[in-house]
Amino acid sequence: MVPLIVIRPEPGCSATVAAATAAGLDVHGHPLFAVRPCSWQAPDPARFDALLAGSANVFRHGGPGLAGLKRLPVYAVGETTASAARAAGFAVAAAGSGGLQAVLDSVVPSGARLLRLAGDERVPLHLPPGLRMEERVVYASKPQDMPPELIERLRAPAIIAVHSAEAVRHLTAQCVYHGIRRAPLRIAALGQRIAQAAEGGWGEVAVAALPNDTALLALARQMCQDPGPKGR
Repeated sequence: MVPLIVIRPEPGCSATVAAATAAGLDVHGHPLFAVRPCSWQAPDPARFDALLAGSANVFRHGGPGLAGLKRLPVYAVGETTASAARAAGFAVAAAGSGGLQAVLDSVVPSGARLLRLAGDERVPLHLPPGLRMEERVVYASKPQDMPPELIERLRAPAIIAVHSAEAVRHLTAQCVYHGIRRAPLRIAALGQRIAQAAEGGWGEVAVAALPNDTALLALARQMCQDPGPKGR
C-alpha cells in the first residue's frame, strides 16, 4: 500500500491521521502550517442576523472578539466546525456537508445579514440574491518548512492529502526548494479549487467527491491501494 501523508495544521492533522489509521491506511502526519490568531475588531452584532464559519479554527483562535457575538447563531460548514462553535458557547443554526457555498445556497434564509469569520486564506463565495455579508479575518495559517522526516518520505511514492489551495502551493514550493521530484507523488485534494492551484508535475491530482474529510479519506484509500502507472 502506498503511504498517505497529511500536511494540514493541528489539531486537524491528528484528527485526519486518526481517521485514516482507523480505515487501515499507512498514514503519516506532518503539518506544514501552524494556525495563529489575528488581531481583529468585532463589529456591532446588532448589524447581523448570524455568523458564517468555514473552519473550527474560527472558534479555537478567534480570541476575545468572539465574546460579544455569542447572541448570533452560527451557520457552519460542517459538524466539526459546529462542534467547535458549541464548545465556545455559540448556538448553531445549521451545519452543512458540501462546502460553505452550499450552505449559503441552500441553508441560510434569504435576506439574512451575515458576518463571516474566516482565516487569511479562504474560499471565495458568491452571495445568492438578497443575502448581505461582511468578513473579518480572525486567524492565519503560517507556512512551515518541511521537516527532514517528511523530505525523506517524499523521495518515495506517496499520496498527499491536501485541504487548501494555499497548502498545495506551499507544498509545491517546498518540493522545488528541497529538490523533491513530484512525478512519483499524487495529490488527493479536498476540492476543485485546490486541484486547480496545483501546478504541473504531480503524478496525479484527484478531487474528493464532496469537500469533507470523509470523502477525502475515501479517495485517499482508493489511491493508496493503487500503485499508479509504472514509470511514474
